[in-house]
Amino acid sequence: MSTFWLKVIASDHVFYDGSCEALVVPAHDGEVGILPHREAMILASQEGELRFRIPGETDWHRAVVGLGIVQVANNRVTVVVDTAERPEDIDQVRARQALERAKEQLRQKQSIREYHMSRASMARALSRLKASQQKGSYYNGL
Repeated sequence: MSTFWLKVIASDHVFYDGSCEALVVPAHDGEVGILPHREAMILASQEGELRFRIPGETDWHRAVVGLGIVQVANNRVTVVVDTAERPEDIDQVRARQALERAKEQLRQKQSIREYHMSRASMARALSRLKASQQKGSYYNGL
């Protein structure tokens, strides 16, 4: 099967750098699938679950990612996000605490900027909790 090169970069580390058969990225208007030889594009990604399949494997590897940007060009995909972590590395207790803090912040009177930051915190906490509770194959490299 045809492949492309995928590099997932978080603000503090390179999450994945290698060959890939398929990629699904969370976007503002739903999920976007990327296959080999996709036309060039730039896409804003949303908090959520990024999934990719490595050549020779049937299972999808997952990562919980924050806001970022995706660039597709010359059969290479670069994903730059503020956070990327494996679902099994997520501390569910801390994620629940973060969710409660975000909910409390939303209940308080806030500026528009603070409101949007609280909503982003809540979305990130919900994504982390959802991914950490699902069973399946995870990326065990890097």
